[in-house]
Amino acid sequence: MSHRRSSRRFWLAGLAALLAGPWAGSALAQAKDWPSRPLRIVVPYPPGGSSDAIARLISQPLSQALKQPVIIENRAGANGNLGAAEAVKADDGHTVLLCDVGALAISPSVYKKLSFDPSKDLQAVTMLAYSPHLLVVHPSVPVNNLQELVALSKNKPLNFAVTAIGSAPHLAGVSVERATSAHWQYVPYKGGAQAIADTIGGQADVLMNGMLATWPHVQSGKLKLLGVSKRTRMALIPDVPTIAELGVPNFESGTWQGVMAPRSMPAAVVQRLHQELVQVIRSPEVRSKLVAQGAEVVTMTPPELGKFFETERARWATVVKQADVRLD
Repeated sequence: MSHRRSSRRFWLAGLAALLAGPWAGSALAQAKDWPSRPLRIVVPYPPGGSSDAIARLISQPLSQALKQPVIIENRAGANGNLGAAEAVKADDGHTVLLCDVGALAISPSVYKKLSFDPSKDLQAVTMLAYSPHLLVVHPSVPVNNLQELVALSKNKPLNFAVTAIGSAPHLAGVSVERATSAHWQYVPYKGGAQAIADTIGGQADVLMNGMLATWPHVQSGKLKLLGVSKRTRMALIPDVPTIAELGVPNFESGTWQGVMAPRSMPAAVVQRLHQELVQVIRSPEVRSKLVAQGAEVVTMTPPELGKFFETERARWATVVKQADVRLD
């Protein structure tokens, strides 16, 4: 009886290998031959923001690695949802989405009507980088720390520039407002670059935005830096306190730049793209440029990024509910 079971297991294993062989070979060949045309990276925000900066930084070395052109396409609107929907619809095997993964995780909680479900319609490829939010003000605002900013806002609500209502910077601002009893008047923009421009121009008083896009304007003196949203101080700016130190316990926020692909993209291709992206983002040249701008290289496997996305989705859903932020 034991011999019969052993023979049967051997026969089934052989059959499975025979059936799987051609498919496995096909998948490997598919990944090896990919890409057969230019790779399109959809950035769902205007030029000048953190996602756009990283996309353009990696485009040339990624093009060299893939031996195909890499095209950056900015499709801004609806807090990144228009561009994400564009990527979801792509069924050519050569279109991916590079965005703030945290912001993408927020959208299902904020928007009552979303044309796609990020968890079902997109699949994770890899995380690329993290950069904290910087809390900055226009130089004319007469404050030098968060406590003074909160006190000033209680006399007259300050204009708080955000990339969009329901965006990660907006919800970070809400978290600080609720924890300190500050009074912000949120002013939404179509992206980080426009929010930065109006804060520099004095149309907005306060801004919380990704360090990658904001730090150069702090260095030039066009914006005054009050705090950083990382849990621990940054080596690049060791004298700048964290927002947690300034009175918002355990506070952390920022932009998590990652790559997602349409669900239709074959798993073997996703794995190949993951490997190429990780190699590019970890290269000394790319890493040094990111670090100099205040970003950290953070890579994740597709399963790790998928788990991170769902954790962020649950985390921010609580904040959205508490703040009662809902959009049609």
